[in-house]
Amino acid sequence: MHSRKKGKAGSTRPVTPSIPSWITYKPQEVEQLVVKLAKGEKSPSQVGMTLRDSYGIPDVKIITKKTVMQILKEGKAAPKLPEDMLSLIKRYIAITKHLEKNHKDMGAARGLHLTLSKINRLSKYYKRKKTLAADWQFEPSKAKLLLE
Repeated sequence: MHSRKKGKAGSTRPVTPSIPSWITYKPQEVEQLVVKLAKGEKSPSQVGMTLRDSYGIPDVKIITKKTVMQILKEGKAAPKLPEDMLSLIKRYIAITKHLEKNHKDMGAARGLHLTLSKINRLSKYYKRKKTLAADWQFEPSKAKLLLE
């Protein structure tokens, strides 16, 4: 976003997604697995990776016709803050800790500024989508409390 590089292309998904023949799980079983894994302190992306690697489920949406987040909201196991926002807040805290020890690291100071602007931009988006409350504000002094 803030660099002059071009993005790299990822892998391409099949044009017509269909349930692979080797999958023996029913949609209800997959939904129960998603909620169980999420209640076990896993983030939504970790839930998807666990299902892919351990259970052989390549895509939850193909089987259940719902995304992982939709299933988590129905099962009341959705995180309070979106996952990308949490990772940016963690990065902000890590850079802040680094700057406490290394006051003259100007590259890190710029990184802190860019991270803060990404957090603010993302919060605007989530307020528009009504994922975050309209009065939600990121306060750097209380950043560590948001992660708990």
